[in-house]
Amino acid sequence: MSMEAAENMQKVFDSAFAGMRETREAYTPQLRLREVGTITSIATGIAKVSGLPGVGFDELVQFPGDVLGIAFNVDADEIGVVLLGEYWHLHAGDEVQRTGRVMDVAVGEGLLGRVIDPLGRPLDGKGPVAASERLPIERTAPPIMDRAPVTVPLQTGLKVVDALIPVGRGQRELILGDRQTGKTAIAIDTILNQRGKDVLCVYCAIGQRASAVAKAVATLREKGAMDHTVVVVTEGNDAPGLAFIAPYAATSIAEHFMEAGRDVLIVYDDLTHHARAYRELSLLLRRPPGREAFPGDIFYIHARLLERATHLRKELGGGSLTALPIIETEAQNISAYIPTNLISITDGQIYLSPSLFELGVLPAVDVGKSVSRVGGKAQRAAYRAVAGDLKLAYAQFEELETFARFGARLDENTRKIIEHGRRIRACLKQPEYAPTSMPAQIAILLALTAELFDAVPIDQMIDAENAVQVAAANIPADVCERLDTADDLSDEDRKAIIDIAREALVPFQPKPESKPAPEQEAKPKSEGESQPKPEPKPKPKPKPKPKPKPKPKPKPKPEADAGEQP
Repeated sequence: MSMEAAENMQKVFDSAFAGMRETREAYTPQLRLREVGTITSIATGIAKVSGLPGVGFDELVQFPGDVLGIAFNVDADEIGVVLLGEYWHLHAGDEVQRTGRVMDVAVGEGLLGRVIDPLGRPLDGKGPVAASERLPIERTAPPIMDRAPVTVPLQTGLKVVDALIPVGRGQRELILGDRQTGKTAIAIDTILNQRGKDVLCVYCAIGQRASAVAKAVATLREKGAMDHTVVVVTEGNDAPGLAFIAPYAATSIAEHFMEAGRDVLIVYDDLTHHARAYRELSLLLRRPPGREAFPGDIFYIHARLLERATHLRKELGGGSLTALPIIETEAQNISAYIPTNLISITDGQIYLSPSLFELGVLPAVDVGKSVSRVGGKAQRAAYRAVAGDLKLAYAQFEELETFARFGARLDENTRKIIEHGRRIRACLKQPEYAPTSMPAQIAILLALTAELFDAVPIDQMIDAENAVQVAAANIPADVCERLDTADDLSDEDRKAIIDIAREALVPFQPKPESKPAPEQEAKPKSEGESQPKPEPKPKPKPKPKPKPKPKPKPKPKPEADAGEQP
């Protein structure tokens, strides 16, 4: 048995060696050409590299430690590279390799509900991201002939926006205002309102505080909005290169869904940090500065980003990409460099006023400085029926309110306009993270235009508005369907909605004031018959007047005369 086992073992070795011999003889070594350069200098977020003469603009290069960079400056002797990650371990003389590809990002349905960075790496601790494909972050905008007009509204759930500054699917609406005025809150409310409306959302946080991003993500999870949302995050302590590529990566993720025929909403929070990151990189790379030290192409980097938001033709799927860029102003200066650039690029702006915010008018939207240049054509007919009168009445109120503050005497008509305007302002207020449905909004707005709220005390407006919202659930289903699809608001539908709102407001009417009036009218009739008017006669008690008369002050005069006679 031992001999047989040894022979079997020998056969196994012979066959194994024979296979290895055949593989070795069949192998032909292949030579690969690889460009390798070296780092000449390192600065904050950038590196100067030499020895890569064939590198192209925007090409990815790889550093030790799997750190990637984008070739930004391509000069004859060296290239300037923007680093996309931690670079503290890099030193001059380290090896750099070309990758032969541009920066791309993972896209697909697997990203929904995930929190990632611009490189596609997960930040939520849920494991690797399942991506169907990858797209370059820099893509050309769709040509004009591939675009379609904006015809469908994007409901934000905010009464003041949906009624007075409407946004359409495929539009670019700028949100700007000073710090801490509620810009992010409007964007988050809009994302929350897309639940169940077949609209996917991408929230791009650029250079934000980690605590602020964590709060926003927690709100989206709590309200059930993460199921249709992708969050792309760069924190304030990340490399400036990541902050620069973040909005482009987020837009490529959104474009994938748009090209599949879906409606997508993307929020850039905010592009002020993006512009500052680009300025930092450009100055470090010795690019010539311009106004406010920004490089000359600062307008172009935002224009090529926002031009990718559009509504595609039906032949291309009919998808849309709606952009809500956010800009931070300083001391209400909307005529600064970056705000004016974005105002000229976008299709309208929502301006948030710090004075309104301090007064407690939330959302603090300044209707006079806000405008939507495209969304009005996509607005539903029910909104258009009330928006014009509402905006005019609110503008008149804001003009007259300044006079009322000085205690000027106001005539009855002016006082009525001011009281009506106060009700409009009260109805346009809205708590955070509480979007209002379309039927409820229309019921409230129609009640406002019909002046049903004017008789409600101002301190009861919140309860009255909530009562109308609850009553809006009783609007017939066929009326709600016509509100969504009809080209015009019929008189019958208007009357039906106003009647529902009027019934809801009955408990808030000032009934106690009207009841005593008839009682007072009845009392004088009975009093007139008995004529108890002599009752005020006991008032002649002020008869102490004769008391001063007995004072004989004139008597001393005759005494003086008597003294003179002798």
